[in-house]
Amino acid sequence: MDFDVIVIGGGHAGAEAANASAKMGLRTLLLAVNLDTIGAMPCNPAVGGPGKSHLAREVDALGGVIGIAADATYLQLRTLNSSRGPAVQALRAQSDKREYSRWIKNYLETLPNLTLKQGMVNRFITQGNRITGVELAFGERISARAVVLCAGTFLEGTIWIGKQTQPAGRAGEFPAIGLSENLRALGFTTGRLKTGTPPRIDGRTIDYTNLPSVPGDPDPDFFSFLDNRPVREQIPCHQTRTTDRTHEIIRANLHESPMYSGMIHGIGPRYCPSIEDKVVRFADKDSHSLFLEPEGRDTYEVYLQGCSTSLPVAVQLEIVHSLPGLENASMVRAAYAVEYDYLPAVQFTHALMAKDLEGFFAAGQILGTSGYEEAAAQGIVAGINAALFVLGKEPMKLQRSSSYTATLVDDLVTKEIGEPYRMMTSRSEYRLLLRQDNADARLTPFGREIGLVDDYRWSLFCKKQEAIESEKKRLAKTRVKPDEQWNAVLSEYDEEMKQNCSLEELLRRPRVPYAAIERVAPAIDGASFAYAMEVETDIKYAGYIERQKAQVEQAEKFDNVRLPQDINYTELLHLSKETREKLNRIRPETLGQAARIGGVRPADVSVLLVHLETQRRKQRHATKSGAEEHSDSLVSGGV
Repeated sequence: MDFDVIVIGGGHAGAEAANASAKMGLRTLLLAVNLDTIGAMPCNPAVGGPGKSHLAREVDALGGVIGIAADATYLQLRTLNSSRGPAVQALRAQSDKREYSRWIKNYLETLPNLTLKQGMVNRFITQGNRITGVELAFGERISARAVVLCAGTFLEGTIWIGKQTQPAGRAGEFPAIGLSENLRALGFTTGRLKTGTPPRIDGRTIDYTNLPSVPGDPDPDFFSFLDNRPVREQIPCHQTRTTDRTHEIIRANLHESPMYSGMIHGIGPRYCPSIEDKVVRFADKDSHSLFLEPEGRDTYEVYLQGCSTSLPVAVQLEIVHSLPGLENASMVRAAYAVEYDYLPAVQFTHALMAKDLEGFFAAGQILGTSGYEEAAAQGIVAGINAALFVLGKEPMKLQRSSSYTATLVDDLVTKEIGEPYRMMTSRSEYRLLLRQDNADARLTPFGREIGLVDDYRWSLFCKKQEAIESEKKRLAKTRVKPDEQWNAVLSEYDEEMKQNCSLEELLRRPRVPYAAIERVAPAIDGASFAYAMEVETDIKYAGYIERQKAQVEQAEKFDNVRLPQDINYTELLHLSKETREKLNRIRPETLGQAARIGGVRPADVSVLLVHLETQRRKQRHATKSGAEEHSDSLVSGGV
């Protein structure tokens, strides 16, 4: 068999990579160990949250599937941080995990140019420094011009419950054995990471009587920028908390934890710690919040969010019974930790292609991240660039200032990250520009140019942008005067109109929301303006936005300075030894990327600038000298 692109793995990264490649017209094969677990949610059955909702919407804006799938299968939709600024507001969907997986699989099965096949890759086939295909476990060979590896936690995966262990990519699924050795033979460096999952509880055995309910939003927002999103009945989540008894149980059994006993060597996620980690690291806290999240409409399983652990099953049950409302609860599935191999992403370019193996791409947890949204964002980048590679075109280049997706990729390939990377809004220095509400304005034109955004989505996008610009113009040119109606509305926000002003000037006031304008001077009679958030943010934060744009322009000056890939940094003695080693190992493509490498100081950037200028002058002098010699030879030859 012969394909243009092979995608290995059917998780969130693999689904996006396969979708992108196939929609761009490439003959694409998606290989999965088990076709029944395509699009699975093995951990938290949810999409979104701070930073993560930005990624999900960016993937959707480019033409991906995570946003549409989340909208189609939600149990609950809720906007987090709604009382805070627009840069950190984040949509979160509690998802029906089985329905989500079925939706993804059904979508991929009907996608033109895409073939799904069950099989485990045994090794990669190469010719020189280029990938040419894969060999499956039973000897079958499949050729391709590009391969995208989205192996998740399956490379040499091992799960731990207490001091008991077994090989598995995740509970109940075979790991990929031997592929790490093949990757190392091809010159890759591998590392070891760890993640975990909490117990699942029989919801019928939980006493919800005194537990706080966490409902969805009555008028929910959605992830996808497409229209006609389904309105579904929402199911509430509930909250419980750890107790003194919970902490006593954990402290008394730390010696049974494979992590604390030194049996697990992989590094776990800092921002999603196990319950043991929380109790040890935050010893001053007498309680930690946990959430009871339903896993689906047709199952009674409940996810105990915040209680990830690898303690023995008997200890897990004690912990569960120490929680309010769960005194008589039954565990349906035990929690476990999973340890797995990964490829440090500094071995890859910003296109997510290996620096030393042409046509080989990777995305997702195998590059050291955690989370479905991080995987999906990498998946669509890798899928797009694999397709562009096969087509002989330049890779998609998203500046760090364009998106959280570009921030994620830039962080991965320029910073040596020793723990699972999780996206947060604090990761971006341009977060007021990179809001979840304007992801389409930032990225849909890229998706259109590449071929992932169809005519229908493009028409919706254009209509939306026209509506936003039209409303901004209306607010700027419409002037109003003080009267009883206006001041009655404004008084609710401790404001008053004393002289004539434009609606735009009113909206610039910090305490006056767009909703106040709409009550007296609506854009549409009898209906709310659909894009109020974008309009209000652009007007109210105009000064800050312009300031960030100026910062972007300054930063992009360095990003536009290319670094020759043949520089021998060991010869630049004015750089520190650590900096020379890192630059030689990572080999940044631009000065801006070099500046973002951990340990590279502003003084080092100045040294690089001086070196580049010196080389430029030498080259110019050599060119000038060569031209003069050529002129002399012409004269001496009698021309």
